[in-house]
Amino acid sequence: MTTWRAGGVERKQPEQQYRKFIEIPAVDPATGWQISPLVAASLCMKPTRRLTPAENAKVIVLKRASPSFVILRQLAMRFRSKLRRKNPDKLNDWLHDAKHSGVRLMQQFARTLSRDIEAVRNAIVEHWSSGQAEGQINRLKTLKRAMYGRAGIELLRARMLPFETAMCT
Repeated sequence: MTTWRAGGVERKQPEQQYRKFIEIPAVDPATGWQISPLVAASLCMKPTRRLTPAENAKVIVLKRASPSFVILRQLAMRFRSKLRRKNPDKLNDWLHDAKHSGVRLMQQFARTLSRDIEAVRNAIVEHWSSGQAEGQINRLKTLKRAMYGRAGIELLRARMLPFETAMCT
């Protein structure tokens, strides 16, 4: 515990749980190139049984090079398990472990999930998704951005409607 003074009163401030990790560059054994953060992130989420031999070798190298990767992978696999099994039990335990993991990005992710924990629980339990509607909205917005200032409503209608419908109008 460290002490600090506020308003003439000495108070105790809890020490942060940040861990100092010694990180060394992880080099792909097959190519000799440094493993990119994008590849490391994808390997962090992929279960061991689904890894190819080359991917498994990369995971082993990443675990040796980065203690934070080990923690991230463990937490990611636990969270993935909760999603796949549709089981929100012990979600609070997972959030606590993530918040105290010492990995800043995982702590931030856990704090964000905690802000709307009921929505997270519902997303885990419920079988329905708004993905189809969100996909169509995204498609429409992309088309509108691409065509901004180019043409009128007729071209927009032709691009948005299926080919057969556009031919009939």
